Amino acid sequence: MQFRDYQGVHQMLLETVNEHANKEAYRWFDDNAVPDSVTWSEFYRQVKQVAKSLMALGVKKDDKVNILSYTSYRWVLTDMANMSIGGVTVGIYQSNLPKDCQYIIDHSDAVVVFAEDEKQVAKLLEIKAEIPEIRQVIMLKGDMPGHDWIISYETFLGLGKNISDEDFNDRTARVDSGDLAGIVYTSGTTGLPKGVMLTHDNITSTAQSVFHSGNFRGARDNFLFLPLAHVFARTCSYGAVLVGNRTTFARSINTLLDDFQLASPHWFVSVPRIFEKIHTRVVSDVEAKGGITEKIFNWSLAVGEAVGKYKLAQQPIPSMLQFKYRIATKLVFSKIHNALGGEIQWCISGGAPLSPDIARFFHATGLLILEGLGMTENTSFSNLNRFDKYDFGVVGPPGEGLFHKIADDGEVLFKGRNVMKGYYKMPDETRANFTEDGWLRSGDIGKILEGNVLKITGRKKEIIITSGGKNVAPSAIEGLMSTSKYINQVCVVGDQRKFLSAIVTLDEENVTAYAREKGFFNECATTKDLLAHDAVIQLIDGEVARKNKELPSFETLKKVTIVPEFTIENKMMTPTFKVKKNVIMDNYQDHIENMYH
Repeated sequence: MQFRDYQGVHQMLLETVNEHANKEAYRWFDDNAVPDSVTWSEFYRQVKQVAKSLMALGVKKDDKVNILSYTSYRWVLTDMANMSIGGVTVGIYQSNLPKDCQYIIDHSDAVVVFAEDEKQVAKLLEIKAEIPEIRQVIMLKGDMPGHDWIISYETFLGLGKNISDEDFNDRTARVDSGDLAGIVYTSGTTGLPKGVMLTHDNITSTAQSVFHSGNFRGARDNFLFLPLAHVFARTCSYGAVLVGNRTTFARSINTLLDDFQLASPHWFVSVPRIFEKIHTRVVSDVEAKGGITEKIFNWSLAVGEAVGKYKLAQQPIPSMLQFKYRIATKLVFSKIHNALGGEIQWCISGGAPLSPDIARFFHATGLLILEGLGMTENTSFSNLNRFDKYDFGVVGPPGEGLFHKIADDGEVLFKGRNVMKGYYKMPDETRANFTEDGWLRSGDIGKILEGNVLKITGRKKEIIITSGGKNVAPSAIEGLMSTSKYINQVCVVGDQRKFLSAIVTLDEENVTAYAREKGFFNECATTKDLLAHDAVIQLIDGEVARKNKELPSFETLKKVTIVPEFTIENKMMTPTFKVKKNVIMDNYQDHIENMYH
């Protein structure tokens, strides 16, 4: 593949605008599900308008502009406009507390902040005295009259009316591929967040690598709901610009199922947590109906799994099996597809390991999930399964123009144009994250299989070494246990212990249904009572014992403790649904000790 050497993201956008001027570029829905959209030519007109207003605010090349908001059209618009004139975009999760926002605003040296609404602006007002360098706050939605420091987006758009096209073009011409385009702060599963510096070339080369590696030009509509403060969603949004795909935005994470119906996308990117929730919902609904419904479902799934084996081996499917599969699709699988809008062709999963059982389930229904691998430090993409060569439990070969290898200690190392410039204002941490010969350390343990396919076996810092000397990667065990419809989240512990145990949270909806069915729900006045009920403890012990049969003895869980759900709000999950193990182990240290006494 021949990579284009774009001058910057703006040039990549301009090519798409010229090629697809009158095609829809972005679509979104208001609270009443009324749609709105823009074509590529209209999007570019608005990019210029926003860029000129940023120039009027005094935003210069390399100035940092923060966006504190959920994923939306105005997020993408503001980001593209800012990068086009040499500004550096820094996203902030809307779930962040005021002190977390202050850290990123201060550390990134921001001069302007775009905030989603009054709720986010309230955080900024709380820390206003600590962020004196912020010259203006712009609300993406709504207005707060009487605050000179805060203006509406509509007022902001009028600021650049006296900036000429020539001035705008002069600014875009001065942007170079090696210039900084964004700083993405790691979500901080351990320690303070680090600001990963990504250049225009990081973005444009990665977009080309991932989209040409997957040959995604055939799929037209993308559905975006992951937070744009995270690099995974941003990279996919830039890829959609590269190939001229239309992107539809979810209204919120809480309206996903309704929004799938509105969007009818061809593809989307997600973290495994979303696929796990869909799987649990489907299986639970079927089991609740029971009888003939459950029998038809199980028959259909068996047919789908048989078809999946032929697809995986790239062998022709026998005609009788094809006939059965058409029946299974009509009776069962079409309902799953329709729940996702009816037009889904494939998905990409990243951000955390995807359980092979979950991947096989969706594959059996006719939905291919291509698992990939990436990290913030390599612009979210290094490896990806391909349409013509995929498997489960692996993350595929490197993307076009990218490289991987395994260090002597088993750590996976990366090199390529996707690799970050470094950590912002953290030279020591930058040096520590590279080998002496310039390879990026991933922190993952893995092995390279036939066909240059990478398999991740665990995280270097999370490897558990039992007192018997066995090395255990907990992620596979956690993924297996969470396939139980009653188990929600799992954190395996046992370093330097005789056996493995786990802190687990439950799927409250399914456990409640079980309690009603068995007649003990009315004995539980609160959720806490439900979690502590002997019948629930026996249920979970039984589920763990059932899953343990699929593991070697030294990887089985001997004890579990049930606790309330890990959430973003209680600081036990990141905004991209990764479990913060260090926080969990600190919070539940007494529970862990009790499992070993």
